[in-house]
Amino acid sequence: MVPVSRKSRSCRQSYQSLTTPSRLCLTRALTSLLHTTRRVPKSDNILENVDPRQLASLLKTEWQLSYVTPLHRFHYTQLKSYARQLSAFMAAEKQQGLAGEEGATLGFRVSFSVVHGLVQTDSDAESILIHIYSKPLFGGQDEHQKAVWRGWLSCVNSNPEYINSFPKEFISLPLFGSSGPEALSALIKSWFQENFDCCFGPLELDHTSLEWLVALWTNCHMESDSKQLKMIWTLPVEPLLHVTYAVNPADAWALWCSVKRDRAEEEKEDNVIDKEDLTRFMKGLLCHFNRHFRVDLSAGSLNLVSTAMGTAKCSGRIKISNSKCLTTTLTLLTECALLKVQ
Repeated sequence: MVPVSRKSRSCRQSYQSLTTPSRLCLTRALTSLLHTTRRVPKSDNILENVDPRQLASLLKTEWQLSYVTPLHRFHYTQLKSYARQLSAFMAAEKQQGLAGEEGATLGFRVSFSVVHGLVQTDSDAESILIHIYSKPLFGGQDEHQKAVWRGWLSCVNSNPEYINSFPKEFISLPLFGSSGPEALSALIKSWFQENFDCCFGPLELDHTSLEWLVALWTNCHMESDSKQLKMIWTLPVEPLLHVTYAVNPADAWALWCSVKRDRAEEEKEDNVIDKEDLTRFMKGLLCHFNRHFRVDLSAGSLNLVSTAMGTAKCSGRIKISNSKCLTTTLTLLTECALLKVQ
């Protein structure tokens, strides 16, 4: 890991001192938003806004999630320069044997690109997509290049009050996803830390966040789908008991529709799901399980959820399989990342 320079530490301390006065109230606001309410877009026209090739790069890949503190003096106009700098950095590290097995015989080409349209509010910064390609050290321009690592930085449906509290020289892209060798991920994080005075940390998904994904992904099922809703729970017994619970998608959708009918009777806002809705839905799922098995899943912890929309694990690994739920999912993950950044 490349050490962060003294200047970088100074910049980070400056950022912390500038944002400290408002951190307490913002943390409370974000915590409340995460745990009590969830806004679902009435219409997600992401297919019209985002380049299909970039969208394909984000979908159907398992990503390891991290959170990132605000980047200092990151400029979208300098992406080509950043690609050259990162490529040179990786080449230098490869000579020292720090770039992993891929770097033993191959060179790297780096590509940065902006994912235009993957935003929901004026406060959101445009997402960044990063590709690392391998290439022969002495190959020609037309030599085949293989993508050996992919990653992205994103901020979707961010908290405007929090984002606007940053000094102008900072940009918030709190959510980081990576797919590829961990050695390359570590190198890329080191380069970002050294150049943009930021810090990375693991973004695990707690029990409540996974429950939200169960509800939000079920809400995205507007038509019948053949893939089951699968959940894996861990019960606190000795030895630990892992229970896999699969629900027919039609049953999950019918239960969700009953929750929506209750919302309509209570005259609640149509496109907002609150904690009460989530509790009703999860309680209904567990009751469905308890009718057949004498195991109280509510005493355990949710570790994995999987539907036709995607798969998420408590370790922070996630795969989004359908564009219908992309912005909704990234909104949840952005909020989780912002809570960690706090």
